Amino acid sequence: MSSKVVYEGWMVRCGRRKIGRSFIHMRYFVLESRLLAYYKRKPQDNQVPIKTLLIDGNCRVEDRGLKTQHGHMVYVLSVYNKKEKYHRITMAAFNIQEALIWKEKIEFVIDQHQGSQAANGNKYVSFEYKSGMDNGRNASSSDRESQFSAQEDEDDADQTILRRTTIGKGPPDSVLDWTKELDSDLSNQNVNNQAFSRKLWRLVQCQNGLRIFEELFDVDYLPRSCSRAMKAVGVVEGTCEEIFELVMSMDGSRFEWDCTFQYGSLVEEVDGHTAILYHRLQLDWFSMFVWPRDLCYVRYWRRNDDGSYVVLFRSREHENCGPQPGYVRAHIESGGFNISPLKPRNGKPRTQVQHLMQIDLKGWGVGYISSFRQYCLLQMLNSVAGLREWFSQTDERNAPPRIPVMVNMASASVSSQKSQKLNVSSVHPSPSLDQINSTNRNSMMDEFSDEDEEFQIAEAEQEAYESQLENDVKKIAAEEEVAEQIDLSCFSGNLRRDDRDTARDCWKISDGNNFRVRGKNFCYDKTKIPAGKHLMDLVAVDWFKDTKRMDHVVRRQGCAAQVASEKGLFSVVFNLQVPGSTHYSMVFYFVTRELVPGSLLQRFVDGDDEFRNSRMKLIPSVPKGSWIVRQSVGSTPCLLGKAVDCNYIRGPSYLEVDVDIGSSTVANGVLGLVIGVITTLVVDMAFLVQANTTDELPERLIGAVRVSHIELSSAIVPKLDTEPS
Repeated sequence: MSSKVVYEGWMVRCGRRKIGRSFIHMRYFVLESRLLAYYKRKPQDNQVPIKTLLIDGNCRVEDRGLKTQHGHMVYVLSVYNKKEKYHRITMAAFNIQEALIWKEKIEFVIDQHQGSQAANGNKYVSFEYKSGMDNGRNASSSDRESQFSAQEDEDDADQTILRRTTIGKGPPDSVLDWTKELDSDLSNQNVNNQAFSRKLWRLVQCQNGLRIFEELFDVDYLPRSCSRAMKAVGVVEGTCEEIFELVMSMDGSRFEWDCTFQYGSLVEEVDGHTAILYHRLQLDWFSMFVWPRDLCYVRYWRRNDDGSYVVLFRSREHENCGPQPGYVRAHIESGGFNISPLKPRNGKPRTQVQHLMQIDLKGWGVGYISSFRQYCLLQMLNSVAGLREWFSQTDERNAPPRIPVMVNMASASVSSQKSQKLNVSSVHPSPSLDQINSTNRNSMMDEFSDEDEEFQIAEAEQEAYESQLENDVKKIAAEEEVAEQIDLSCFSGNLRRDDRDTARDCWKISDGNNFRVRGKNFCYDKTKIPAGKHLMDLVAVDWFKDTKRMDHVVRRQGCAAQVASEKGLFSVVFNLQVPGSTHYSMVFYFVTRELVPGSLLQRFVDGDDEFRNSRMKLIPSVPKGSWIVRQSVGSTPCLLGKAVDCNYIRGPSYLEVDVDIGSSTVANGVLGLVIGVITTLVVDMAFLVQANTTDELPERLIGAVRVSHIELSSAIVPKLDTEPS
């Protein structure tokens, strides 16, 4: 391969020495062909780099979000090979734009290498399971080196800087991910299906150049003192990055655009995308008689592929942020900002800012007064107008400033105690970083979505596939006819099946037409079609818990995959692993009579891990759940193998895919949010193998499932057979 510089420039090199002291300094990084290297200074001829890493299809760019290093806030990326997770290069930037450029360049090289391998004929190496191999697990290339990897080694799952990759936290009967209302992809969805129905909003008023909307649905699971969800929508003449930095700030600059801000500080930094914050509100509704309000909430952020930013809020208790004297602790049910780019006008950048809030202001009496709730809520939403005026009154803006450093609540407590009396009568703003172990894209999932992939197809190929279309339809119909002949009565799992819409703690098969996949003409017109009938039948679902992560669950005696094997059927098993003090696994068993030789599914089953990771796709949806959960999970297709660690166990009559959701900081954050309200959620999931060429199209679902109002207490501890050594 000829040597070619893909990208180079100065970046921050930060880390921790063996003696435990952190450091930060500038280093020169070079991405040349497939080699990533860094030097102390700009390299001259034949200069030896300090460290190098060869980029291939097994490499991953881990988004670690915002970190504080020696008083500087930096955006951190970590590049490593999944086969050698402890050999990695960590780099950072003082602004998000520079970090994004590096991330895109490195991922471009990774995708290029995967594409070249596919063009040269993918080598499908099938691993056959043998007893006695690591307690039933195979030596898959995507295996982790230990069952409990350090949090520093978590893989990112989402597409965006904010990563969505937090598999994100009741609930109106709607499906709307409000930050995606104008998404062209969602506009193509079948709005008649519940999985893609839109939440209804009513325009309440226009004030200060903003449109104020109110959610139409009433929710019976919230106290009467909690307001309906409301959102303000406005246009700001500024870039997404500039607005995002202001929204994230908790210092004196916030006084210039947020009239409800009095004080803010950091309680705990969870990870690069989530934090727990303390926030005092300045509300002037009969302030002489009404006690002031404060908040303790988790804040999560991510950046989407389209350049938009999402910042989410939800109240949370914390041991270091108890009730404060003289304040009533309000509760944010859901809230946040959606910052989306618009086309420039007259050479000026334009951004649409949406601010949503659903809050319970608490209080024994005044909290139930509707005029008090309405006034305070509108006052908070009016911050969008404050942002607009802040930018309109600034003639010139320099290059984006460095990300502001957040001040920790604990570190400021000593000095604040010394001047407590003074602090009562004066306002002391302090910046704060946010992060939470509980939120988001898609949205964990947006970062590795398939929406922006380009295809170049010759006219001759187009004619060829059109002539084969009728045969393809007949072939699909024949496959479906075979699938219908399987007797499903002999399969069972510990999570019951119930097809009623009102059922709880159960699962049912989700209609394939609720999901849209790449059609036969996708290479030419990017058209997506209803998925239709599944390739395989979902026969059972297990819901497990244990003190450790549960790998290779097909070892369990009497499981659906073993029953299928005895009947001569083939199984594909998805084991979604949820980390925590108690580990959970939700296991889906899909069966079919046989794999069609040469089909995309057969190539996936018998392929190597690199091919599997580049093709295995999940389409999520939350038909029922709070806004913040729907926003966190999203509905964008996600390539799981690029988002989280996946371990593949190929047995003689099955393929098990262990999906370690905890390997992604973004996905892990979303899980923290979802687990807390899992009993209020209805979640749809569709599994499929991504089709990239005309002969692989149209895409077909392996299967789809809907899980409703799952109870953590219904999980059981599985008895997994130990293989002889």
